[in-house]
Amino acid sequence: MAEAQKAPETGALKIAVIGIGYVGLPVAVEFGKKQPTIGFDTNATRVDDLSKGHDETLEVSAEELAGAPHLTFSCNPESLEDADVYIITVPTPIDAFKRPDLSYLERASETVGRALRQGNIVVYESTVFPGATEEHCVPVLERISGLIFNRDFFIGYSPERINPGDKTHRLPDIKKVTSGSTPETADTVDALYKSIIRAGTFKASSIRVAEAAKVIENTQRDVNIALVNELAILFSKMSIDTEEVLAAAGTKWNFLPFRPGLVGGHCIGVDPYYLTHKAQEMNHHPEMILAGRRINDSMSTYAAAKVLDAMMVKGMPIKGARVLILGLAFKENCPDLRNTRVIDIIAHLHDRNVNIDVHDPWVSSEEARAEYGLALTSAPENHTYDAVIVAVAHKQFQEMGALQIREYLKPDGVLADLKWVFRSDEADVRL
Repeated sequence: MAEAQKAPETGALKIAVIGIGYVGLPVAVEFGKKQPTIGFDTNATRVDDLSKGHDETLEVSAEELAGAPHLTFSCNPESLEDADVYIITVPTPIDAFKRPDLSYLERASETVGRALRQGNIVVYESTVFPGATEEHCVPVLERISGLIFNRDFFIGYSPERINPGDKTHRLPDIKKVTSGSTPETADTVDALYKSIIRAGTFKASSIRVAEAAKVIENTQRDVNIALVNELAILFSKMSIDTEEVLAAAGTKWNFLPFRPGLVGGHCIGVDPYYLTHKAQEMNHHPEMILAGRRINDSMSTYAAAKVLDAMMVKGMPIKGARVLILGLAFKENCPDLRNTRVIDIIAHLHDRNVNIDVHDPWVSSEEARAEYGLALTSAPENHTYDAVIVAVAHKQFQEMGALQIREYLKPDGVLADLKWVFRSDEADVRL
């Protein structure tokens, strides 16, 4: 029997980051400050833009890119062949039936498998259900490379904790969970991340523990937001201001300060389905998690219906009405459109023959058209709309204030504030 090969020390290892989007790019930049690093992506346009110092996600500035002298970008798989550590940071979305879509992960594993050599480590950062790395990714690596897991190559898992648009909690300042397929690999992966993470690391006992820790982070937030969303619906029926209730309850030291709202994006609105998928495989019905998902997925329709009700109360005809939606991104102050739930508001209003304009100063018009078939409005006209819906709390909308935004409205128009940007007495509709 061949002797197992030990995972290498960190030293001057060459790093290859597979997938250089919101998650992968900050990782590549931090490693690129210290050691040879390749940022690999199949999107040639993305690679070309980054090579010129421009990040369309706005997560990394030109100055930060320039400050990573050892970082290069490539869309050529041959550039991966001399790497020592591969870090896979591709998306893990859900399909139309809300089932995990591992196709990106499998293709990335195939790409790495073609370059894999003895002694290499492959670290996965993509969010998955417990067991996915070893049950789905390792067999692909073995099949493509012809190498044997934990003898010829090794695996790590270190879940991403990137928060798009957050300029305070950056990658080096967020504690990183690490793990490895052998004790030696776990030590190597942990030391590798410690070299770039100022906040330190937490070495999990196994890959499955690290996978589970990641997937419950966002599941916990999802369930908590669902509770507050359900309370907001109840308090609305009772004519009680939800914000006042939460402010009063928040005076207790251990009250969790969640607010109602739309739950989209690539994490909170997606990750729980990875856990529920695995739970159902184990013949367990995850009642609370799925209930939270149902509540949060219904909030867009609930919000749109509240706006229409307010318009009808004022005697406005719904058919042919004009509504301006401010914000399309899934969260404030970032251009990320992934899984935005604003699109559900648009669909609900369209179904009722409402004419809709969408304005978002952060979002690319080309991306909105490609992703959702939407033509964004660059400059909404004053005194034009029957209703204005503030759907995303971009800083531009906060700076405008309620009075200036009301200038878009016709007399007696409805201002809906779905993000609590303004005081309760400044809006006609709130969640």
